[in-house]
Amino acid sequence: MTRKTFTVAAAVLASAFAASAFAETPTIVTEPFVSTKSRAEVQAELAQYKRAGVNPWSTQYNPLRSFRSAVTREAVTAEYIASRDVVRALGSEDSGSTYLAQQRSGSYEYSTVAGQPRNAQ
Repeated sequence: MTRKTFTVAAAVLASAFAASAFAETPTIVTEPFVSTKSRAEVQAELAQYKRAGVNPWSTQYNPLRSFRSAVTREAVTAEYIASRDVVRALGSEDSGSTYLAQQRSGSYEYSTVAGQPRNAQ
């Protein structure tokens, strides 16, 4: 490639990249906003949150700060250990279908989910 050809190609590429980019205009909302609450109601709600010391829209909101469990740690641990095998079976490769097939009893009532049974009157 000659020097002149290279210079022309570089100039063409530079002009293509230097062209102005025009951004699209922003969407203009023409529907008027209608609030469901008055300004006084919103300010009263804000004052109530400030008095209570709780603002669920705050980045520092911690809903578990005042949580107290009704169940002891030992009871939760015992429940977890008792359900470990079931959880393992339901989370297995077959999504628990083998476990559920073994648990099925003869008194299970089937229901039609996608439509009505053919024999229904």
